[in-house]
Amino acid sequence: MSDFAAGTGMGSWPGSSPREAAEIIVGELHRLPHLVELPARGVGADMIGRAGALLVDIAIDTVPRGYRIVARPGAVTRRAKSLLDEDIDALEEAWEKAGGPGSGRPVKIQAPGPITLAAQLELGNGHRALTDAGAVRDLTSSLAEGVGRHRAEVARRLATTVVVQYDEPVLFAALAGRLSGVSALNTVHPVDEPLAIGLLDECVAGAGTEVLLHSCSPELPWNVLQRSAINAVSVDVCTLGEADFDGLGEFLDSGRTVVFGLVPTSAPAKRSSAEEVAAAAVVITDRIGFSRSSVRGRVGISPACGLAGATAQWARVAIGLCQRAGDAVTEDPEAI
Repeated sequence: MSDFAAGTGMGSWPGSSPREAAEIIVGELHRLPHLVELPARGVGADMIGRAGALLVDIAIDTVPRGYRIVARPGAVTRRAKSLLDEDIDALEEAWEKAGGPGSGRPVKIQAPGPITLAAQLELGNGHRALTDAGAVRDLTSSLAEGVGRHRAEVARRLATTVVVQYDEPVLFAALAGRLSGVSALNTVHPVDEPLAIGLLDECVAGAGTEVLLHSCSPELPWNVLQRSAINAVSVDVCTLGEADFDGLGEFLDSGRTVVFGLVPTSAPAKRSSAEEVAAAAVVITDRIGFSRSSVRGRVGISPACGLAGATAQWARVAIGLCQRAGDAVTEDPEAI
């Protein structure tokens, strides 16, 4: 059974209290809790800002459009590291209170993927780092090493297995050449598929553990994902089109895992039960021709994306739904 075949969250969480968030996550998600991200805290706490705490020998600073690579660490890099330290401390405290040590359950950490990171970070000239092959190589190597160190630290402190999620929301746009440049005359050329696979594989190797790729954008590049070393993929089921089901089927057929984003990121007008969420997952696997017994232990349940924009009340309800639906799919999918 894959570590990702469980109810879990995608990373981001509402509010600004790491201890409160950690206690909820560890208490509610008994198969795969995760280290939360709290972007409401501002600079250094969002997905790209957190990379400032992970990158090795590469520093970032803020610019009007986001973040930029700079020559030496400054206040932004220090703040990102301080916030990450707070989050790990809070998780360790909640883990110990809940009897996590010795429980055998893994924990998930998140980081931006190499392509999204290079697309979202600026160079000194204002262009996306993705436009410079050397910068992309350096960022990827730095990210892979930093995530490996981060995973090892969390694993040591919690005395458990730690798995990694790379967030790649702009992966398809980068492959399709849909990213804008600094002007109409400065387009961003499409990323070649073999290059994308190589970058992802380097980050998988650097993580040193099972790796999940998460993207809640439509038109997932299944050809790239299938040829990569990624162990699992997380998708927002609302974005799946007809072409996605073939790719999804081939990915599952290769023995890997899919996490279905089935729980909305904000409170719906009509709330589904955990049984209805589990049934929706099984409908997808039925549609692509897999027997329920064959996908047991290879399907997980999550919110459609991060929960940073949710109310605190709905965030807690949402992961509870994910946990119970994930249990149902994992333990006895044929009974759904």
